[in-house]
Amino acid sequence: MSPFVSRIAVAAILLPLVLGVVWLGGWWLFGLVVAGGLLALHELYAMARSLRPIVLAGYTGLVLALLGAQLGGTTWLLAGMLGTLMVALLVFFVSSARQNAVAGFAVTLLGVVWVGGGLAFFTLVRDIPGDGRLLVFTILLTVFADDTAAFFVGRAIGRHRLAPAISPGKSWEGFVGGTCAAVAVAFFALYEQEVVTTGESLLLGLVIALAATLGDLFESAVKRDLGVKDSGSLLAGHGGVLDRVDSLLWAGPAAYVALLVLV
Repeated sequence: MSPFVSRIAVAAILLPLVLGVVWLGGWWLFGLVVAGGLLALHELYAMARSLRPIVLAGYTGLVLALLGAQLGGTTWLLAGMLGTLMVALLVFFVSSARQNAVAGFAVTLLGVVWVGGGLAFFTLVRDIPGDGRLLVFTILLTVFADDTAAFFVGRAIGRHRLAPAISPGKSWEGFVGGTCAAVAVAFFALYEQEVVTTGESLLLGLVIALAATLGDLFESAVKRDLGVKDSGSLLAGHGGVLDRVDSLLWAGPAAYVALLVLV
């Protein structure tokens, strides 16, 4: 099976599953983001093995951050993230292994804030009274449209590199195509839903598209710095779980902040 076909197959299986869990919401969604978050965090720590991340603290902090978001919103989300430092200090003090404290603590906390924090905002958006389900659907489908359109447009007419030092395969043409698709999906998803105005739906689509692109480029920069091509191989043509959710980890928080301003 070619990488392109495997990408389509994985997307066809995962997207309905994720949308179904989002429809259910509550602890079903919490279970999904915990499972996906732990897999993505495992891949990050495996890539950064040479920096000696404090893995137990990272896993604990991610679960605490997501649990805090589920039970108490942004305040307890922050408290869960801070719990990472306390667990990391405890593990660091009792460990007999010698390691670089700065690098170890930095990559450990990066994983919790980046992966755990990014996914937590989907539970926060889902909990918006009345419109949470629709808004999470909109974010997911907008990011999917952005990624898909950017891929096809970039392959067809991409000539000008977007970020050659970080991700040579991405082009400005693909970026524009993906952004247009994202704005269109956000507009049609929220059209006459009485959640936001037409202009606000276009702005939300633009915010999601920009954040998704930055999230993709950020992971590319991390992988390039760590000397790896993919975060893993669990999802065949998609690479690892972190490769699949990298755009979402920035799009979710950006959309949440935008909605706080718009709604």
